[in-house]
Amino acid sequence: MTLFAEVRHPSSAKAPLVLLHGFGGIGALWAPVIAKLDPGQPLLIYDLPGHGRSLNAEGVGHAGVMAMAILDDLERRGLSAFHLCGHSMGGAVASLIAQRVHDRVASLTLVAPGGFGSEINQEALLRYGLAVEPDELAHGLAAMVAQTVAPEAAGLERLADARRLPGAIDRLMQILASFLVERDGSMRQGTLPLSTFAGLQTPTRLLWGTADPILPVSQAKDIWQGAEVTLIEGAGHMLIDEAPDMVAVAIRAALAEG
Repeated sequence: MTLFAEVRHPSSAKAPLVLLHGFGGIGALWAPVIAKLDPGQPLLIYDLPGHGRSLNAEGVGHAGVMAMAILDDLERRGLSAFHLCGHSMGGAVASLIAQRVHDRVASLTLVAPGGFGSEINQEALLRYGLAVEPDELAHGLAAMVAQTVAPEAAGLERLADARRLPGAIDRLMQILASFLVERDGSMRQGTLPLSTFAGLQTPTRLLWGTADPILPVSQAKDIWQGAEVTLIEGAGHMLIDEAPDMVAVAIRAALAEG
């Protein structure tokens, strides 16, 4: 089964923006940010392998496996240049894609990306990954924000629909296990080979909430030299919902460069 991506304005001469969601999400969760972008901007909004309409697609596993699956799909679509934006686990995937084909990536925007340090709130991710019904999902999301944000009912229902698919929760547990490693008696996330990103010439922007309860903001210091870093005061991990304006501002600036 091939990966699912919602495609908007494919005939535009502009390089498309590729959006990669986080663990347990679906592409539709980018809606608050997309609403603040140019309506004519070409988009590829992926459901990552093992998620939503890509539940049974190739590439289920850690960020490196997913990155290769996305790259294969971009090759199949014949895209020679594109902008990348990834949140959380999707940020780790986007980083690895940019590392491998930096000459084709017009810009890279990372939103609280995974893989920048070993510390991670595995318990909160486990609760979120096991949630199925809208009330359970809302409770799980509440543990990942630092501000009072009421998830849209329609978004929760779409996410619940994805979680109700046969095998969906098993897939998420498989993915969670793939990027966690046991170290000193506790579970940590695997880290990206950040030292190899030092020569990356791709214009890069990093956004991180100062009160992120999933991935500590201290991990932002590990971004490679030359990246533009924006720390969002008082925000948590779900910046797509907590600070969509600031995420959209960063993306618009990135698109303007390319």
